[in-house]
Amino acid sequence: MSEKIAFVGVGRMGGNMARRLKDCGYTVTAVYDTHAPSAAALAKEIRAKHAKTLAAVTAAADVIFTVVTDDAAQLGVFADSGDSLLVKANGKVFVNCATITPKTHVAVERRAKKAGAVTLEGCMASSIPQARNGTLYLMCGGDAKTFARVKPILEKLSTALRYVGTTGQAAQVKALVNMVMNINTAGLAEGLGLGQALGLDLNMLREVFSQTGANSQVLKTDGEDMQNRAHDCYFSGAHAAKDSTIAWVLGCETGVNMPLAAATKQQFDKMVALGLGSLDKSGVAELTFKGRHA
Repeated sequence: MSEKIAFVGVGRMGGNMARRLKDCGYTVTAVYDTHAPSAAALAKEIRAKHAKTLAAVTAAADVIFTVVTDDAAQLGVFADSGDSLLVKANGKVFVNCATITPKTHVAVERRAKKAGAVTLEGCMASSIPQARNGTLYLMCGGDAKTFARVKPILEKLSTALRYVGTTGQAAQVKALVNMVMNINTAGLAEGLGLGQALGLDLNMLREVFSQTGANSQVLKTDGEDMQNRAHDCYFSGAHAAKDSTIAWVLGCETGVNMPLAAATKQQFDKMVALGLGSLDKSGVAELTFKGRHA
């Protein structure tokens, strides 16, 4: 466990990943976040440096995890000039865990190579408790040698670690995972919303769903929350909208007709437009239950 590790983006996912690796005996040397109070609090908690610049993060570690919000943020931390993780990055390894477009992962890999560094996609298909407990489902893409180098670290974060292939392919798989999950979420919201409108007992209906072809992982995680309007955020509607868009664009680029993906994207976009994007994705039920949001 001699590798020094740092994190850029220490919200609910990145912060818990840092805590997990610290608990496992790794040295987490530095943390950085655009919301400085979050980084300062975590740094104090895990006895790491609160890095004030991206260049300081790179200088402090061998392996740097990035867990940022979107393509613009990912390209921003790997900027070609100014404060950047690429400053004096020769020999460093960057593990990029954000759900972003495949082309952005490829662009970041290209920039890192010019600086003498390497990258790996570490796409996550899990949520906040799994990040803290080290039970993430991780899909990795990039050079196989890079994957082998950081595999011992990743195994402390994941109980289901999968090497997918070259850079960009893990992001493609993650986009499809979230596309299907979001379609299931929107479909469940409509089923329960219609059930309520028909006057059915929703506890009974969810039980029937669970024993038939209507069953899904989303039913287990979101069904009761949809019924009870309990939308504490684990995976936000705004992120669902972003991820649905990534998959929809991939469909457009490849010429695949995806009407369900398109309709789901519209639902989550509407959720954001109504100011509900900070709710959990289960909040899409607010659009389908009568008497809630129109």
